[in-house]
Amino acid sequence: MADRRIARLFDVRRVIGGLFVVYGVIVTGIGFFDDATELEKAQGVRINLWMGLGMLALGLLMLLWLRLNPPPEPAEPSAEDTEFRPGAPE
Repeated sequence: MADRRIARLFDVRRVIGGLFVVYGVIVTGIGFFDDATELEKAQGVRINLWMGLGMLALGLLMLLWLRLNPPPEPAEPSAEDTEFRPGAPE
């Protein structure tokens, strides 16, 4: 049972989606408070706000993909795999 939860926990979609959501929230928050010098550097575009929203959308899409198409269950070991055979490498 624990192996199944660990396999699902470390699915790459969950890791990447989670990181993009966290960074997207941070960058979006920074984008709301850009001052005049930051806007001047970006030629009047609130680049932090737009990139943060993009990262947030990508992260949420990755998590939605994980929710709609979960990873397959790991196969249970067969009796042949679990029996002890003397002389066989462990």
